[in-house]
Amino acid sequence: MNRPTHSGSTLASHIAAPSGSNRISESRPNDFSSAQSIPEIWAIAAQRKTVSNLIALRDPHAKPEVIVTYAELWQQIQQFAAGLQALGFREGEHIALFSDNSPRWLIADQGMMTAGIVNVVRSAQADRDELLFILSDSDSVAIAVQDQATLEKLYSDIDPGKIRLAIILSDEVMEGGDRLKTLTFSQILKLGAKHPLQPVNTNRDTLATLMYTSGTSGTPKGVMLTQGNLLSQVTNAGAVAQPQPGERVLSILPIWHCYERSFEYFIFSFGCTQIYTNIRQVKRDLKEFKPHYMVGVPRLWESIYEGVQKQCREQPANKQQLVNFFLKTSQHYIDSRRTLQKLDLENLNPSAAERFSAGLKLPFLALLHQLGNKLVYQKIREGVGGHLKFVVSGGGSIAMHLENFFEIVGIEILGGYGLTETSPITHVRRPWRNIRGADGQPIPQTEARIVDPETRQPLSAGQQGLVLIRGAQVMQGYYKNPQATVKAIDSEGWFDTGDLGLVTVEDDLVITGRAKDTIVLTNGENIEPQPIEDACLRSPYIDQIMLVGQDQRSLGALIVPNLEALEKWAIAQNFQLQLPNQENTASLDATQVTLDSKQVQDLYRQELTREVKNRPGYRPDDRIGPFRLITESFSIEHGTMTQTLKIRRPVVMERYRDMIDGMFV
Repeated sequence: MNRPTHSGSTLASHIAAPSGSNRISESRPNDFSSAQSIPEIWAIAAQRKTVSNLIALRDPHAKPEVIVTYAELWQQIQQFAAGLQALGFREGEHIALFSDNSPRWLIADQGMMTAGIVNVVRSAQADRDELLFILSDSDSVAIAVQDQATLEKLYSDIDPGKIRLAIILSDEVMEGGDRLKTLTFSQILKLGAKHPLQPVNTNRDTLATLMYTSGTSGTPKGVMLTQGNLLSQVTNAGAVAQPQPGERVLSILPIWHCYERSFEYFIFSFGCTQIYTNIRQVKRDLKEFKPHYMVGVPRLWESIYEGVQKQCREQPANKQQLVNFFLKTSQHYIDSRRTLQKLDLENLNPSAAERFSAGLKLPFLALLHQLGNKLVYQKIREGVGGHLKFVVSGGGSIAMHLENFFEIVGIEILGGYGLTETSPITHVRRPWRNIRGADGQPIPQTEARIVDPETRQPLSAGQQGLVLIRGAQVMQGYYKNPQATVKAIDSEGWFDTGDLGLVTVEDDLVITGRAKDTIVLTNGENIEPQPIEDACLRSPYIDQIMLVGQDQRSLGALIVPNLEALEKWAIAQNFQLQLPNQENTASLDATQVTLDSKQVQDLYRQELTREVKNRPGYRPDDRIGPFRLITESFSIEHGTMTQTLKIRRPVVMERYRDMIDGMFV
């Protein structure tokens, strides 16, 4: 793929149709099309003369800095696997891996798979009770942790009768602990170096990993992903891009997110160099290491955008005016280009007159856009390294102002769609068909079907309904939860995503809402609203509540107050509560307050903060930010509740759309 990384190439490229020589054949397999397991990547890569001595992993923030070639990586993976075998672990057993992204995470992960062991992954920063639940529910027989602090967090509740070994990846020595056998990462490697690696019987149907994701009840469910599920991502994502050996990839997302994990397997299969970064260092690392690719969530792109805006605001007024002029002009340019290339989501089939009009405007706009590229946009690209071919975005939809900005400055964002249950990628926007606001076309071996949520009858292109997915990436099921599995995957293999969407006549998926309750914030965190709502309902001042915040930085809430309790509070405070459309009856010695008054707002802020923080398993992302008090109750009569008195979230979202949008301005 040799697509330019900037917006101003030649005029012909601006006017030409999006399909062309840089389209990748979707039927061309890569070297791993016949592989039976993910670990085969490392053996093949280590044997390639063009790859074996290339740097696979680089962690510039470790002390000392860690640099591992592909040959060294394969050797360490084999030693880790042999070390586990020497300790008596057998293929098919489960080992928990509670750690965040690092070179040692990858070695442990692939060492376990090489030994035929199923790993169970989660962040070391996750809530203690959640980790203990996963450890027990997954039937793990050992645990590998990021550091001593992680093990200490869990140590007192680990049953040594079930957990035979703890491995500390940081090489810290556990002091004062004699209940549980403990070894370090380096000790496992040394042990493995002395024992030959025994082959295991692995194929595409072999369970590879358990990745826990929360259900609507808030109880995590173990998603069973096979070697075939994960390999489908490695082989089929090649239809979108084929990186070159040695190209640099900056890694910032947590590895226990399926999105980051599958992308890493993919880029390693091409011999790329992965460089680890973090939120504190990412802007500096972009400039220093000049990556070619990166994956992230909308919040990351928003942060880069805000950084550029801040720099602009610090410029003299005349320079600000010039930048704003170019941005405004370039917006007209990309609008016209989208129309001409039939890439405008709001108008995918423009009339001949509309395309003719866009074609007339484009040459003049292109000249101004190229000038803006030379004076402004090139500097922005240099600020993120200057070598980005594209970035991939997931974990929520991207705000259109971000889509527009990055297209203008010449940084290609390829949005996509998927879930942990689908390994996760099902759809990705192509560089040659990058429809902003859409979620892309399916990758090979993937089918999407839009059905009526009630009747499950298929709908035509352009009609909104429930999104079903069928393909090589769909999970084996939920671990020890056949009821949930049957509910999620029907007898024909169609997985119910719980999302609402439509497909265009060209098979572009457009997610329009969520049939299920999960709220995805811009940092990629998935929030199940029901447990938080239930906690808030403990407040005597809250009668009903519905959380909102899809694709926002924080949660928000619509609250129906308990007016009786609120009026009693007001009297106790010597306030007179004045409700909308209520006659003013305030006495002379009472302070009149409304639902918007500071005193009332402060009361509800205090109630929300207390109840949410007191909820078991509280996380900072559970915090409720903006909220609005409404006097109209959710009810069957208004159509905002079902016959079983469940809130109809899509209906409420539509009814209060303007109010909700106003919360997050």
